[in-house]
Amino acid sequence: MDISEVRSKYIEFFKKRGHAVIPSAPLVPENDPTTLFTGSGMQPLVPYLLGKEHPSGKRLVNSQKCFRAMDIDKVGDNRHTTFFEMLGNWSLGGPDAADGIGAGYYKKEELPWLFEFLTEEVGLDPKRLYVTAFIGGEKYGLPRDEESAEIWKELFSKKGIDSGIVDIGTQSDGYRKGMRANSISDGSAVMGRIFYYDADKNWWSRAGAPENMPEGEPGGPDSEVFYDFETPHDEKYGVNCHPNCDCGRFLEIGNAVFMQYMKNSNGTFELLPKQNVDFGGGLERIAAASNNNPDIFQTDIFEGVAELLEHYADKGKTYTNSLYTKSFRIIADHIRASIFMIADGVRPSNTDRGYILRRLIRRATLHANNLGANQGQAENNELLRCAVLLVEKYKQVYSELQGEEVYENIVREIWQEEKQFAHTLEHGLREFEKMVCPEPGRGTSGPITGEQAFMLFTTYGFPFEMTLEMAIERGQSVDEMGFKALMEKHRETSREGAEQKFKGGLADHSLATTRLHTAHHLLLKALQIVLGDNVKQRGSNITSERLRIDFSHGQKLAQGQIEEVEKIVNEKIHEELPVICSTIPKTEAEKLGAQQEFRAKYPDMVSVYSVGPQSATLENPQFEKAFSIEFCGGPHVSNTRELGQSDPSTSLDSTRDKPLRAKFTILKEEAVASGVRRIKAVLL
Repeated sequence: MDISEVRSKYIEFFKKRGHAVIPSAPLVPENDPTTLFTGSGMQPLVPYLLGKEHPSGKRLVNSQKCFRAMDIDKVGDNRHTTFFEMLGNWSLGGPDAADGIGAGYYKKEELPWLFEFLTEEVGLDPKRLYVTAFIGGEKYGLPRDEESAEIWKELFSKKGIDSGIVDIGTQSDGYRKGMRANSISDGSAVMGRIFYYDADKNWWSRAGAPENMPEGEPGGPDSEVFYDFETPHDEKYGVNCHPNCDCGRFLEIGNAVFMQYMKNSNGTFELLPKQNVDFGGGLERIAAASNNNPDIFQTDIFEGVAELLEHYADKGKTYTNSLYTKSFRIIADHIRASIFMIADGVRPSNTDRGYILRRLIRRATLHANNLGANQGQAENNELLRCAVLLVEKYKQVYSELQGEEVYENIVREIWQEEKQFAHTLEHGLREFEKMVCPEPGRGTSGPITGEQAFMLFTTYGFPFEMTLEMAIERGQSVDEMGFKALMEKHRETSREGAEQKFKGGLADHSLATTRLHTAHHLLLKALQIVLGDNVKQRGSNITSERLRIDFSHGQKLAQGQIEEVEKIVNEKIHEELPVICSTIPKTEAEKLGAQQEFRAKYPDMVSVYSVGPQSATLENPQFEKAFSIEFCGGPHVSNTRELGQSDPSTSLDSTRDKPLRAKFTILKEEAVASGVRRIKAVLL
């Protein structure tokens, strides 16, 4: 069964049962500042699940386009994607005392409907279906979900299927216990059909597990449905298989959440006066199950993508070649997600949604390069052809993909981002080749070190997986543990900067002070351009009102020199340059010429801030093109444009189309010691 057929059957099935069809919400949430993208069908409906009356009634159904950045590193297996469609149906505030079309409903309606849809409409073999339920939580006073289990047991029984019940607990417990039920009524052992898991697997709330829920937060048990592809269990994941095993035998295709409880101030739970049903099912996953093929990238929505890429790829680099399957899947997923993001107004950048889009396009470019695909002119570019193919497949369902202007925007943004990345990619590949095929006195003939892999990531934007894949192709190994250690150090440093644990001459970490801190970096570089490389920082003090820098220079600055310094700083503000924080080896930072604080001592791994170029990203800072690079712990703005905002409280995105009015101005230049000058400056 193809994707469109599953989607239409689902919508019609629930329409016949009194559900109003609601449109898919935008991928970029309209009124939810807590998240960058819509990640589930439930997300736009949270106010109504919490009690607000929905204008379309109590029964709703739709297919919601979703994006989850958390899955980006999992893409490449046969079932994970960043973008997906979620089939959803809801009962708001049921069950009602009186049954009937339009009334609310609960477990006794939802689970039989779900079972009927999957077995009768989609045609799944009920013997291939396995379900889960909530085992309960004694310390919270939350009962075992016996009602859902009994409903499932009856549904399977009507199909002549024994329903053994297995108490699993945690996912790790599943690998020990396996799938055998203890017994049924006659005492004989049977294979389990209904599995009880703990709150980590079968409880839902916006805050997660019950212990994380604040007072007044609603939540409830859920019941998941898994399809069994009957593939052999891979024991590297655990001794025994079970529905939540990661080996790929089982695929979760749907999850019915029963919003049933509210948390009290004493940590206990009470029943909600109005209880809700929230079902979400993966459209691509249900289609894959209907075809009894666990590879969702072989559903019809991706038909033609692999063939297109194979046409441009090197000989032998095919989808069925396991060495390259992952690259095909990543390209297909990332380009699909990109077209929907661009259609919703997202543009590649170095912050928030734009950064995620940039990462998707560049990661797709890396894997296209891995295939040896032709990345020539736009009219003969494999990523753009994939984008056009996927637009054609979706535009009849999603109107935001229709129209010549939308098509042109998608092609332009992908093409421009790919071109910007191409130069750095070329240099990075050359650096990699030096590591595996060293020239005399350079590189290594042994394993690629963690430090080298980390340098490829920070300097050239190479994800570790790409370094690893290329190394394996050349018979090399990579120090994965060393790389992970450096990455963790990088994350720790970033968190410390975010938590404002580093002062570095700053009076506070207010937005105004942060803006002046970034201006301070621009000023130091401008002074070196105007006065010479002999200029070094000798001290600093930055408040919310002004910045002060002490620097080495033996003569009073002429008025023309002051004006030239101001001009350079203001030019960099107006160029809208990204400000990137990177954690790299101290030796590497020194080779880059990063500016250091006078007499400061630095650890082996250091945090550096680079300003520019416009195409720089966190994954690919492009140090060789940066305007300024300094040892620094932050904090800083994310883009120099923010220095030009007249109102520091205004977001960067909201000022995108507005003229820059703030101006960097030097207030005073004076001597403070022999060979040391001082400048005080402001952003007006």
